[in-house]
Amino acid sequence: MDEKSKYDRRQFMGAAALTVAATQLTASRNAGATSKRIKGPLSGTSLGPVKQVQAGLLNVGHVEVGPVNGTPVVLLHGWPYDINAFVDVAPLLASKRFRVIVPYLRGYGSTRFLSNDTFRNGQPSAVALDTIALMDALKIDKAIVAGFDWGARTANIIAALWPERCRAMVSVSGYLIGNQSSGKIPWPPQAELQWWYQFYFATERGQAGYEKYRREFAKLIWQLASPQWSFDDATFNRSAASFDNPDHVAIAIHNYRWRLGLAEGDAKLDDIEKKLAQAPVINVPTITLEGDANGAPHPEPSAYAKKFSARYEHRTITGGIGHNLPQEAPQAFAQAIVDIARAGP
Repeated sequence: MDEKSKYDRRQFMGAAALTVAATQLTASRNAGATSKRIKGPLSGTSLGPVKQVQAGLLNVGHVEVGPVNGTPVVLLHGWPYDINAFVDVAPLLASKRFRVIVPYLRGYGSTRFLSNDTFRNGQPSAVALDTIALMDALKIDKAIVAGFDWGARTANIIAALWPERCRAMVSVSGYLIGNQSSGKIPWPPQAELQWWYQFYFATERGQAGYEKYRREFAKLIWQLASPQWSFDDATFNRSAASFDNPDHVAIAIHNYRWRLGLAEGDAKLDDIEKKLAQAPVINVPTITLEGDANGAPHPEPSAYAKKFSARYEHRTITGGIGHNLPQEAPQAFAQAIVDIARAGP
């Protein structure tokens, strides 16, 4: 990961240009965008009732809103966040007649492993397979996939390896497919400093500390990753309840240890990992997003623009928007999904 990037914060195209972009997206790498174009309900408190469905290795907790015959959209959260990151995005999309599915990832909320004997694997490819299994369980052949943090990594993997299941993608912080070999390469000290929690998690002290202080730890990450987001205790607590999942710590610790090459993955996923290690180009229509105040490690848009070979556009969202872009700028995130859906293949 490069040192903390600086982004061009120019104002994005006006409404007329957005209409053109809906039919022919351009690879505008550093365009800015506001978060106030799409109109619709903003609830801010609840996504609705959580459903459970058996999918692959898991019984997946998820929320579904919008018409059942609408264009499917799967919204994927990251660490340490949960489905409430999309508390305003989901109703905005439902009002546009999308079928919106928001699952708890493995290790979060009401999602549970079906067997106590299953390896608590945090590999990104395992999380991607969970999503494919969920789509199968819900009888969704093809969906728009969108997410941030772990969710963006998951969306990237699905779009790269199973493009036939991915109608389009919206990805915060762009192209995030990685592998263990790249994870072993040292970075300059300032860049390494941003990954302090990964090194902490590499130790037994770190695992014990996260187990004991998981909520305090998560709140600190929220503050560092989104330094200008003034979330209140109620907002944090709604998501923090998801970290009480009995597998949460094991999944989080394994994910970061695996990235550094300090933990083995599932041998059944080796062929998938070999493909991902080639940093495959993504050939589905894509909009990438970045907040202008993202305090988490993230690549510069120009570093990944060539990783998208279909219709592609980058938007920088201004106004002090941090890492949790869907919750901090829900209109902008929802608008990207609306636009990429209109653009078509």
